[in-house]
Amino acid sequence: MHENLTIKNTPDPSEDPLRDLMHAMAGGDRQAFEKLYRLTSPRLFAVALRMLRRHAWAEEVLHDSFITAWNRAASYNGALSSPMTWLTHIVRNRAIDWMRGSDNQLDELDDGLEQSLSVGSDEPLRNLQHNAEAKVLADCMAHLPSEQRQSLVLAYYQGLSHGEVSDHLQQPLGTIKSWIRRALEHLKSCVGL
Repeated sequence: MHENLTIKNTPDPSEDPLRDLMHAMAGGDRQAFEKLYRLTSPRLFAVALRMLRRHAWAEEVLHDSFITAWNRAASYNGALSSPMTWLTHIVRNRAIDWMRGSDNQLDELDDGLEQSLSVGSDEPLRNLQHNAEAKVLADCMAHLPSEQRQSLVLAYYQGLSHGEVSDHLQQPLGTIKSWIRRALEHLKSCVGL
């Protein structure tokens, strides 16, 4: 009676609709690209937003990530990773690149300064003070060596442990701790604490 019963514990990778969309996209199928975007963008946007903490930045990173995915779709290898893993990797790398580019952050802070002056009541003064402090911090961060800035961003803005930062950057744990310590010392002296 039970001889024809088979239990399937793991899904067959060939049945993954995202995988099919990736292969179609590699062939230049725009409809596959649009469908892949609709299916994956909410989750990928959440990844970018968690890393960058600004909607505008996350939207820009998501946009850049999908352009990269479209251009590199032919290099996707389904045997190495799932489509979602591959796309998440692109988003995370784009977000890290965005954080490295201090010009992006400084432009956004300048926009925030303009907004703070247009708010009613005594809010502008508080907003102005907050934005001025944020601008000083961003200026100080811009002067850090890239490896120190990246380590600091991963540890303090993304909440990674020193060990996770070490794994992510593929550097020894002691090096990561040293970079973070030096970065904090620089920021402390730069902001005048």
